[in-house]
Amino acid sequence: MHVPGRLRRGASAHALTLLFVACNGGASGGPPPPPPPGDPTLPDPQYRASYLSPFAAGCDGGQSGVVYTNAEVEPLVAVDPTDPNHLIGAWQQDRWSNGGARGNLTGVSVDGGRTWRQRMAPFSRCTGGVYTRVSDPWVTIAPGGIAYQIAIAFDGQSFAAGSSSAVLVSRSTDRGDTWSPAVTLIRDGAGFFNDKESITADPTDARFVYAAWDRLASTGGGPTWLSRTTDGGATWEPARAIYDPGVTGQTINNQIVVLPDGTLVDFFTQLDGAPSRQTLAVIRSQDKGLTWAGPVVVSPVQALGTQDPETGNPVRDAAILGSIASGPDGSLVAVWQDSRFSGGQRDGIALSRSTDGGLSWSIPARVNRDPDVPAFVPSVAVRADGTIGVSYYDFRSNTGDRATLPTDYWLARSTDGGATWQESRVAGPFDLAIAPFAGGLFLGDYQSLVAIGGAFVPFYVAVNSGDLGNRTDVFASLVTSAGAAAGATVAELLDGDAPMPASAAEPLPMTPELRLKLHESARQVMERRLTR
Repeated sequence: MHVPGRLRRGASAHALTLLFVACNGGASGGPPPPPPPGDPTLPDPQYRASYLSPFAAGCDGGQSGVVYTNAEVEPLVAVDPTDPNHLIGAWQQDRWSNGGARGNLTGVSVDGGRTWRQRMAPFSRCTGGVYTRVSDPWVTIAPGGIAYQIAIAFDGQSFAAGSSSAVLVSRSTDRGDTWSPAVTLIRDGAGFFNDKESITADPTDARFVYAAWDRLASTGGGPTWLSRTTDGGATWEPARAIYDPGVTGQTINNQIVVLPDGTLVDFFTQLDGAPSRQTLAVIRSQDKGLTWAGPVVVSPVQALGTQDPETGNPVRDAAILGSIASGPDGSLVAVWQDSRFSGGQRDGIALSRSTDGGLSWSIPARVNRDPDVPAFVPSVAVRADGTIGVSYYDFRSNTGDRATLPTDYWLARSTDGGATWQESRVAGPFDLAIAPFAGGLFLGDYQSLVAIGGAFVPFYVAVNSGDLGNRTDVFASLVTSAGAAAGATVAELLDGDAPMPASAAEPLPMTPELRLKLHESARQVMERRLTR
């Protein structure tokens, strides 16, 4: 990919518990670059949100491992409910090979994602904080316009003597231009590791914001923890466990969504006893997080993880991790990687819906167009008119050349509740083979997708093919085109075609071979989250 331009077309839970990989709010890095020029071969415009790193060498105090200077990964974006043209995004900047990044940066747009200015919250040493590394950026904006940003921050090897980990929150009252000193929701030493946090502003009450994460114990187990503010971020309640999967279990990837009636739904993956037993589940609260009902199973997860088809090099993807969104009618949509649609050969993108607030869920159906290539790292959003959008990467442009790994980013859309799908290419093909390597070729455990009016806005990482000094950037795309059929050939993708019917599938029978594959996939996922 040409950097300035738009993209071209084309054991036990604890034993595998992943010890996660894991200025002062002002502007940084000089003026932002102009929006990239147009590319007529792509149906919708892409705009770069990130640019070169503002961090000085050694700002983190000197660390071991390989740092990918100028590389950005793992973006998350939020839309201001008071102004749909106001977006705030965050991402990891200067990713380390062995866990976390030098800092999380913030992008602010006031024109619907076309141009971006760069800011930072003081979480790490390189951004005005105290920790050496940070990870898992997440952003939310409350109904009154106050923005909140959250991160995990850590020092040292997880569970090693002298190590520490924390969950930090920063608040902005001026549309993301400046950020408050970090508030510590929890901080632990070597006995625990806090990971995979998210933050959600309550759209029904601007006073309430919810932060959720998993807290892994060195002795085993990893309950879901919660902290909340009830006064618009002026204070935060003491963190507490809200769901305990047992001494041999853990949760991961907790994400809270709020239904129109104010019900909270926390969505997560649960690992029980053995890593081959992975389940997506939700818990619900009808009193703004004070109490929580027991779990409701969404679906078993049968994710194998992704590899370069020619070299076997691992791709660090979203295996065992899901994404959830709520619709204006209170429906819920969850997506994740799953191998059930290929008989356990490769991951596709599975989707399940709930129309009763998460109490029951549909049989998962495949969203990705091409079932013959791996599809990975899905994100989901629902427009105001009920249209479902799902973005993901896949390898349908791969050529078999061992030196490269052409990869595309797609957006699939359904206007009929997931019964049929159309899709369009958002970005690519770009060469994933030169992405930062952090336990695998790494663009992030998640990407982001939001909706503004009649448009979806994917907020994602793409590789700058051939540029080893600036391997990745964060982009926003404004997708308004109808898209082509999700079952179409390449030629039909250019011209459009009839929608593709979704194909539903129950979990595969748990044979010894499949159990071993799932065990290995989960083991790799958890090992990749080890910090140094």
